[in-house]
Order: sequence, then C-alpha cells, then structure tokens
Amino acid sequence: MNSHKSRSIPLPIYREATEFLKLAIPLIGVQLSQAVIGFVDTLMMGRMGLETLAAGGLAALTFGVFVHAATGITMSVSPILATAYGAGDKLQIERVVQQGCLLVIGLSIPISLCIYNFDLVMRYLGQAETTVVLGNTYLDVMAWGFFPALGFALLRSVVSAMSQTRIVVAIAIGGTIINSVGDYALGFGKFGCPRLGIAGFALASVLAMWAMFATLISYMLTQPELKHYQFFRHIYRVDRQILSKLIKIGLPIGGATALEISLFAIVTYLMGALGTEVLAAHQVVLQTISITFMVPLAMSYAATIRVGQEVGQNNRIGITRAGYVGAGIGLVFMILVMIMMLVFPQQIIGIFIDISDPRNTKVVTLATGLMIIAAISQIVDGPQKIILGALYGLQDTRIPMLLSLLAFWGVGLTSGYWLGFYTPLGGNGLWIGQSIGIAISAVIFFWRFHHLVRAKPK
Repeated sequence: MNSHKSRSIPLPIYREATEFLKLAIPLIGVQLSQAVIGFVDTLMMGRMGLETLAAGGLAALTFGVFVHAATGITMSVSPILATAYGAGDKLQIERVVQQGCLLVIGLSIPISLCIYNFDLVMRYLGQAETTVVLGNTYLDVMAWGFFPALGFALLRSVVSAMSQTRIVVAIAIGGTIINSVGDYALGFGKFGCPRLGIAGFALASVLAMWAMFATLISYMLTQPELKHYQFFRHIYRVDRQILSKLIKIGLPIGGATALEISLFAIVTYLMGALGTEVLAAHQVVLQTISITFMVPLAMSYAATIRVGQEVGQNNRIGITRAGYVGAGIGLVFMILVMIMMLVFPQQIIGIFIDISDPRNTKVVTLATGLMIIAAISQIVDGPQKIILGALYGLQDTRIPMLLSLLAFWGVGLTSGYWLGFYTPLGGNGLWIGQSIGIAISAVIFFWRFHHLVRAKPK
C-alpha cells in the first residue's frame, strides 16, 4: 500500500501528511469533543424556547471569546516547547511549562471577574433585557470554569507538543459525557436534581471542565514518559526571561485570536440589535460552523507543532512542506463541509429547532440564507487558520496580529456593518462582510508564510 502511495504522491509529501495527521486526528477529537459541550448546551437551550437559545448562545459565545483569546496567549508555549522537544532540551521544556502555568493563573483572575460582570457590557450594547438577564445567569456560573478551561488548554498543548495526544482525546470525550448528562439532569431537573434551567447548563459545563483539568494533571504526574519531567516542581518560581518570551509571543497570538473570534461576537451582538428571530437564526448557523471549524482549528495546532519541530531541526524544506501540506488537507476537508451545508441546510437547522413549527418559519428562512453564505466561506476559513498556525510555529506572531486587525475589523466588520444596516441584506449582509474579511486574511497569511520560508536560510 505504501509503495502505491509513493508512486502517486511524492514520498516526502506523503510522509509529512502522515506525520501531520498523526498529530491532527487526536487533536481533532479533542476539539470536537469540546465543541460538543457548546453544541449540547445550545441544543438544550433551543428546547427551552427562542429567547433562551438567543440569550444562552450569546453568553456562550462571549465566554468562548475570553477562553480562546486567553488560550491564544498561553499557546505561545506550543511553538517554544515543540522547538525545545525537537532539539531534545529537557530543562527548557520544564521551564517553559512551569512559566506557562504561572501565566494561566495570572490571566484567570482578572478575566473571570470580567465574565462575572459582563451584563454591564450587554446592556451597553443594546441587548433586550430578557437576553441580558438570561445571559448573565449563564455567565455568572461559567466564570468559575474559566481557570480549568484555560489550564486544560495549556496542558493539552504541552502533551501535544511532546506527541502525547491520545489521552487528551479520551479525557475530552469523558468531559463531553459529563457535560451532556449534567445538562439533562441539572437543566431539566432529571435524576432527582433541581431544575436550574440555563444556570444548570452552565454548571454542567463547569463540572466537566474541572474534571478534564484534574484528570490531565493526574496523567502527566503518573505517565511513564512524562513523569520524569518536573513540570510542577518549582511552579512558584518566576523565570523572567522565559515568562517575558511567552508573553511576547503569546500576546499577539491572543490578540489575533481575539480579533477573529470577537468579529463573530460583535456580529452576534449586531444580530441581536436586528431582533430575536435574526439572532436565533444566526445562533443556529454559528453553532454549526463552530463544530465544523474545530477540525481546521485542531489542524492549525498540529501545523504549529510540525513547523516548530522542523524549526528545532533547522530544516527549511521541512518547514515549508509542513505548512502547505497541512493547509491542503484542511482545504479538502472544508470543501466537503461546504457541500454538506449546501445540500442539507434544512436537516442541519432541524437539529436545533422544530422546522415544522409555524412559529419558527421566519427563523428557518433566515437561517437557510445564512447557511449558504457560511458554507461558501468555509473553503477559505479553514486553510487561513491552518497557515496561521504554521506562522506561529515560526514564532511569527506580531505581524499576523496586525494583518488580522486589518482583515477582520478594518474590512470584515466595516463592510458587514454597512451591508447589514444600510442595505436590505440585514443579517445576510453582516455574514457577507465577515466572510470578506476571512477571505482577505487567507490571502495575506499565505503570502506572509511564503515570504518567511523563502527568506529563511537552509
């Protein structure tokens, strides 16, 4: 079988694809498992009515913005660790992880407080009072899950950079099961539990996050290949040089991540200004692509690791191949996603709401239009995220952040706002604008990667 493959595909590309998928597939499992947590929450909210779906989806997205932005900052551990692992530097690996843990603690306290008080921002952005009350109920509980969510993201990056990915998949699946059962029990008052509604969905998610975090720590302390690393021995000691490097690399990653995901968040708040039905339709489509996008997101992490490992071996050809092979695999997957969304929009929408209910007719119509736009944008969204991960593997973070600002906010948000509020397109216009921003980001990220690898000495 391998000999046949090597005749049809150049052997180095086939090998790189194999190495890439060895990393990516377990990470995809992790990301999908975590996405299912939000999916199940949204599904349960939809069964409680459009107001709960709109408010809960908005609150969940808000929490996601904070988590993904902070995860972006701690993701600086991944390329540095991958490079150290490729070079066989055990002491550097330990120091990087220790300072990463300090970074998690330092970020968690102020951000958790922001999440707890985010109702002030929701009111300022003109959300309906029902949306604010329900959303704030969800966020007040979710604030307690920020630390374990960020801690798990950090430790996941650590074990992934050291090619220990299977256990993370198992833990993530376990967390998903805990969350799903907890949603049903605490949200609807089953199995003798109190009926807590939207607060119950949040509590189930928090319990799942803490369980995943604690389990991964236990694994790292007991697994034979990892326990000889002193990851947590001197966690209280500040290494200014390494911590500064993590922050220097991580802040732009977090900034770029925040710029991208906050574009979707701002569009969601603008959708809320157009009405509850528009917001509910948007939540259906957004939750759909939030799941499918977990695959290229995981692939971007794999690209960061693969490129970082090749950097550690000073292999320019390997760096180039790792970036482009990963993006190519991502493109193939997203084309399949686009086809699925274009062929089965009604079936996908029906997962979230009852499409046969006359009261949902307008929401179904709106969601169908948005689904078409979202489907087309997938073929550029996936590859741009993966090639951005390749740039992070080169420890190139500042310029991509500035390019993200230009693409997502300078073009995407501006054009989307104009199309949404100054033309008859409404919600469709907001989605078209953010899709334009994504397409521009894809072009400039690929240009940036091509420029850097050509300039890098062999």
